This record gives sequence, structure tokens and C-alpha cells, in this order.
Amino acid sequence: MSYTSTELMVTAAAKELHDGETAFVGIGVPMLTCNLAKSTHAPNLELVYESGVVGAPISTGGVPTSIADPKLASDSTGIYPMYEGFSRVLQGGRIDVGFLGGAQVDRWGNINSTVIGEYDDPEVRFPGSGGACEIACNAGRFMIITPHERRRFPETVDFVTSPGHVDGQGGRERHGLQGGGPSTVITDKAVMRFDDSGEMYVEKLHPGVTRAEVQEATGWELPFADDVGETTEPTPEEVRLIRDVLDPDRIYIDVPEE
Repeated sequence: MSYTSTELMVTAAAKELHDGETAFVGIGVPMLTCNLAKSTHAPNLELVYESGVVGAPISTGGVPTSIADPKLASDSTGIYPMYEGFSRVLQGGRIDVGFLGGAQVDRWGNINSTVIGEYDDPEVRFPGSGGACEIACNAGRFMIITPHERRRFPETVDFVTSPGHVDGQGGRERHGLQGGGPSTVITDKAVMRFDDSGEMYVEKLHPGVTRAEVQEATGWELPFADDVGETTEPTPEEVRLIRDVLDPDRIYIDVPEE
């Protein structure tokens, strides 16, 4: 069966979502992930978009291209002011799962989306946190979805924009963070989780990917589970839903021409 690495990440991430949960969602791969889960095993997944839209249905009028796209508001359950979405809903502890990405992710799941290099004299300066730090601090858990490249996975991030497990077991508690921190990292090579110490390890390899390839793309000695599994491939129905229903205009997935 033919599928892209993005489709594999979307289907793997969708399996992490449970029926009845509330997810804090951004545009792009997280949106595809949540809507795939709603279309399959989690019909009662409640979506809260960063712009304050609650309960947006799967769009039939084209794929939303930003969190302010009016398509999200059409037939939604309601719309919060953004302040209410972040304060009463997210900081109020009402979000089960969020989604994050960034320029760097380290062994404890800390995320950098601020600078590469020294903060005062960086090699590259990025847009910064946006709402990412609030999601990392307050969601019940969050997932990281990102390409797997050595430059993206250093042992220590250059700047902690959004805290993961900080510096290991108990790090979040010492900093007064109410959320549970990162639970899963899904890349185009593997599915990774965090052990009791707060350190990332490889749980599953994607089909055709070797341990050596994952290690080569990681900036520290990455632990592997004792019984490393293989990620389940997308089913034909999941691929059809992604391509024909969720992203028919190919805005977020790159499907080769047949």
C-alpha cells in the first residue's frame, strides 16, 4: 500500500487520541490527526482550536488554512474569545491533550522555537512561543510531531521555549507546572515515549526504518525499548479519509502524482 511519511505520522498520532477527550488543536498535521480520529475510533473527541473555536466539524468547504479561517467557525459548537480559550479552558485544566512542534526537541521533551545559538546573538531567531508554552505547561499531556533530523534533536535545546520534563523526574513539579508534559514524540522515523525518569526512548520504528537510522538522526545516545515494535501502517480507509475527505486540496500532505 502506498502512503507518505506525513500520512504515517498522522495515523500514528490519531491512535493516541481517545474518544471523549478534549484536544487543543492547531492547523496542519494536528488538525488532520484529530479529524482522522473523529472519523474513525473517537467520534466524541472535542476539538478546541487556538483561535477559540470549539467543536468545529470536519470541513466540507475546503481545508482551513489558519486558526482564524472562517471555515472553522461554520457549524461549530461555539467561539470563545482567545483570552477565554487560553485562560478558562487551557489554564483551567480542561484540555486533555495538545500538539506541539519546534526547531529543537531534547532528551527530556523540552522544545525550542525561539533561537538557534545564543539568545542575545543567535544564528537564527524564530517567532517564539505563541501559545505553545501555555499548552506545554497546562495540557494534561502533549504530543510532539516533527521530522526526525539530527539538528532537530540535540541532547540539550539552545533555549527552552516550551517545557517538557525539564531536567528529568520531578522537574515539572519543581517548576509548578500543572500539566503532565510530553507523552509521545512522533517523527517520520519512529514513535517515542518517555520513561519514569522523564527521558525519551524509542517504542516503535516505522516500517523499513532501522535503529541505526534513528540513532544517526539523534544528537544523544537514544535508548530503545527492550521489545521495540513496528508502527502499524495506515489502512487503505485511513489513507482515503486523509486524501479524499480531510485534505482533498493537498494543502498539508504531499502525495506524488501517479
